[in-house]
Amino acid sequence: MPGPDLVTAELTLTGRITTASNATFLGSIGDAAVVYKPIRGEKPLWDFPDGFLAHREVAAYLVSEVLGWNVVPRTWLRDGPFGGGMVQLWQQTDPDQDAVDLMPADEVPATGWKHVLDGQDEEGRIVALIHEDTPALRRLAVFDVVVNNADRKGDHILEMADGHRHGVDHGLTFHSDHKLRTVLWGWIGETLTAEEIDGVDRVREGLKGELGRNLAELLTAEEVSSLAARCAALRATGRFPGPRGEMPAVPWPLF
Repeated sequence: MPGPDLVTAELTLTGRITTASNATFLGSIGDAAVVYKPIRGEKPLWDFPDGFLAHREVAAYLVSEVLGWNVVPRTWLRDGPFGGGMVQLWQQTDPDQDAVDLMPADEVPATGWKHVLDGQDEEGRIVALIHEDTPALRRLAVFDVVVNNADRKGDHILEMADGHRHGVDHGLTFHSDHKLRTVLWGWIGETLTAEEIDGVDRVREGLKGELGRNLAELLTAEEVSSLAARCAALRATGRFPGPRGEMPAVPWPLF
């Protein structure tokens, strides 16, 4: 968890991200650039309880830490100019990389990419939703299955210069019902690697100890139990799941 300086030192706002669904600000704590999402700026949702999206963002970070893959930037709860909320360390991305992309369907590369779905653009041309086929992005896809991410848009993936991939915007996670909506469906049915299985096992074990105790302060008992059940199911099949249920399989918009 963050040191006391990041929790208690002054949080100064420097800007606002106007494209975000909920109130989202850029700020700084000393020399650290951060993203701040006050709880009072969360819009009510029909399927998630009001006032707890920030808690889910922190819970996602805790699971990421136990997985051991650093897929979620450091995230914590603290007070700010508009009250309590979620604060996350800002990540400087590489603008020349796109882990998820749209391109003409007849131009999809033969290797290095996974094809998710086809659709039509504004002019009626067939376009393909694709994502890169890399271990870094696979780890993020496994993480999304574990936390039941209902909103993995293409722009919620941060492409780092060294090839690492961070995931952000995890307020719509940990629902006890199946809610997985993601653009990362390219590995359906593929076998999990030993590294990926080990990560899921670490979460299962962590739920019996410190991780379970920490999540109990952020989520309901039913949601923690559902998390354990998802890990057990993923471990039992050893494969990437596919879409199921009546909910859309991808978020909208895709980016």
